[in-house]
Amino acid sequence: MTHSLVCPETVSRVSSVLNRNTRQFGKKHLFDQNEETCWNSDQGPSQWVILEFPQRIRVSQLQIQFQGGFSSRRGHLEGSQGSEALCKIVDFYPEDNNSLQTFPVPAAEVDQLKMTLENATDFFGRVVIYHLRVLGERV
Repeated sequence: MTHSLVCPETVSRVSSVLNRNTRQFGKKHLFDQNEETCWNSDQGPSQWVILEFPQRIRVSQLQIQFQGGFSSRRGHLEGSQGSEALCKIVDFYPEDNNSLQTFPVPAAEVDQLKMTLENATDFFGRVVIYHLRVLGERV
């Protein structure tokens, strides 16, 4: 059964936060299910989110809701098990809109994921994400 795999024990890291204002734009807002909050990156050529899960997972889908005008034209997902190096799982190509977008992920068993977002639609390379969901099952 597919369900959200991010839990309170999942450790997350992000490439940057706008003006270092983690209270208003921090990574916790990626997963809080609140329509009023978001993660807002600072400027840069690419942005990333790393998730370390407390147990091995099998990913099947990635769901992202960007703010239109602050999305990415290209992304890729990498994963690893234990101390192994990250390996590419899939490339995905988001649309520049406010809709919740779903990207299928080839079955991958991992305990760490890295989502890298490149070619931002914002001139300065900022990305704004309201919701990030990793769907699949625990192994």
